[in-house]
Amino acid sequence: MSTTKKFLYVNRKAPYGTIYALESLEVVLIGAAFEQDVSLAFIDDGVYELTKGQDTKDIGMKNFSPTYSALGDFDVSKIYIEKESLEARGLTLDDLLDLKYEDEDDDYAEKDSIHVVSRDELADIMDEQDVVLSF
Repeated sequence: MSTTKKFLYVNRKAPYGTIYALESLEVVLIGAAFEQDVSLAFIDDGVYELTKGQDTKDIGMKNFSPTYSALGDFDVSKIYIEKESLEARGLTLDDLLDLKYEDEDDDYAEKDSIHVVSRDELADIMDEQDVVLSF
């Protein structure tokens, strides 16, 4: 029986204008460094956190989106994007960062970390977690 708790971090806010997105990313990296079973979900405006080509120079904030590419190095390979949130914002999987991880159980094959799921599928994923934190 595993004693590792499953943590899901739910990201609902746009990446800039508040501290929520950056705080979530920092907490995820800390949890993963301590070998927590970490998953992320992006819903509502949170889907913008993973869009390609973010340019923050005009708002005077550091672009932290490249940090998401490090998640695979911390064994964070379960990143869920709510399909309905993507569609409502006119986005597709092609608009998002290409996040990968190396699957050590499959001869270190590089695999996609992002999984587009329906609202109902995401609800089921949330039900399977021990802890759900919303940002």
